[in-house]
Amino acid sequence: MAEVFPLERIPAPVRAIAARLREAGHETWFVGGAVRDVLLEQRRPGTRRRRGDFDITTGATPAIVRTIFRRTVPVGIEHGTVAVLDEAGRAHEVTTFRRDVETDGRHAVVQFGVSIDEDLARRDFTINAIAVDPGSGALLDPFGGQADLAAGVVRAVGDAAQRFLEDRLRILRALRFAAVLGFEIELATWQAITAQAGALAHLSRERVRDEWLKALAAAAPGGAMRLWSRAGVLGEVWPELALLTGAEFGRLDALDLSDAEHAADAVGEAGAPDPVLVTAAAFWLAGVGPDAAAAAVQRLRFSNRDGARVRAVVAALAAPLPAPVPAREVRRWLARHRAIALDVIAVSEPRDRRPDLRAAVRAVAAAGDALSLRELAVTGEDLKAAGVAAGKGMGDVLRRLLDEVLEEPGLNTREALLRRARELSA
Repeated sequence: MAEVFPLERIPAPVRAIAARLREAGHETWFVGGAVRDVLLEQRRPGTRRRRGDFDITTGATPAIVRTIFRRTVPVGIEHGTVAVLDEAGRAHEVTTFRRDVETDGRHAVVQFGVSIDEDLARRDFTINAIAVDPGSGALLDPFGGQADLAAGVVRAVGDAAQRFLEDRLRILRALRFAAVLGFEIELATWQAITAQAGALAHLSRERVRDEWLKALAAAAPGGAMRLWSRAGVLGEVWPELALLTGAEFGRLDALDLSDAEHAADAVGEAGAPDPVLVTAAAFWLAGVGPDAAAAAVQRLRFSNRDGARVRAVVAALAAPLPAPVPAREVRRWLARHRAIALDVIAVSEPRDRRPDLRAAVRAVAAAGDALSLRELAVTGEDLKAAGVAAGKGMGDVLRRLLDEVLEEPGLNTREALLRRARELSA
C-alpha cells in the first residue's frame, strides 16, 4: 500500500498553485479522482485511465484565494470553488474546506472554515476521500480508501443512506465506478442504493445522461447496464429498457465495436466502447423503434447529433444487411446508411458481423463511388444548360441518374450523365 504519493505525476502548474497557497499560510491538499486513479495505477501495473484534473482544497476562503492569484474565475464560488488560471490560461479548481449544512438531494448549502478531515467526511466514497500533502506526498486517508482500492470495493463514506440523501446522483456514480473499475459495491452501500433507487426523478437530466454514458464506457457495457437493472434504476431512467434480460446484457458485452465509425468520446476510457452506439444497440435489443428511441434520448438531453445517430442505427438494424456481392447492393445500402454503416454492422446479430461485408463497405468508400446526388458528376445547373427543364422533372432525372450510377459507378462522368439526362427528359 502506497504511503507516499508520486508528486511528479501532478502537473507543475497545479503544484505551483498549491505552493503559493502554502506560502501564504493556508493549509492545502490535492484531492479528487485524479489522486484515486494514480493510486489505482500503482496497484494495477499497466492500467491507464483517462484522468481528469487534480483538484486543490485549502483552508483559504474564496475571497482570499482571489487576492493571492491575479487571474481567477468564480466558477462555483457559492460552493467555495474558484478557478485559478495558470500562465497558459488553463483553469485549475481551488475549493475551500467545507461541510454540508443543508441539502435536498440535489443541491447543498455549505459552510466554510472547517478542517480537511471534515471536508473529506462530506465526500461520496472512500476511494475518493484521499488527500495528498503537496510538500511531502504523504497521504491522508481517514476512511480507508487505499484499502478499498486494493480490495476493489466501492464503499460510501460514513452512513451510506445519508450520503445518498445528500445527493442522489451518488447512486449513479457508485454504479459507474463499480462498472468502469470492475469493483464490487459494499453491502451497506448497495442496500442504500436499492432503497433510494426510485428517487431520481428530480435530478438534472444532463447529469443523469453523463453518468449513463460514462458507465457504458466500461469494458463490459452490458455488465454496467445489468448493474443499473439490479439496482432498480434502469427502469426509472429508461422505462423503454426495463424489460431487457440477462441474455440481452450478454449480447451487449459481446458486441465487436472495434470497427465502428466513431471512437468513444471524452466521457469514456481510451479504447472503451462507444456509449452512444451501445445505447442504440440496447434500444434495438429491447424492440424499441427508431422514433421511440429518438424521443427517449431527447428526453435525457442527448445532443441532436447523438440523437440522430441513435435513430439512424435503430432504423437501419430493422432492415436486413446487404449481401457483399454484388457490390451494387452494398452501394445501394450505403446510399441510405453511409454515415452509420460500420456502426450498424458492429451491433448487428453475430451472424451479420461479416468481415467480407466490412471489407466491401471499405472498398466502396476507397473507390469513391457516388452515393448521393451531390456526388454525381453533374449538377442541376449542368442539366439546365443541357436543356432539361427545371422543376420536379429535373429532380426526377437526377434521382434516376443516381440510381443508375449506384448500379454501375463507371457511368458517373459528365458526358455520360448529360447524354443520359437528355434521353430521360425526352
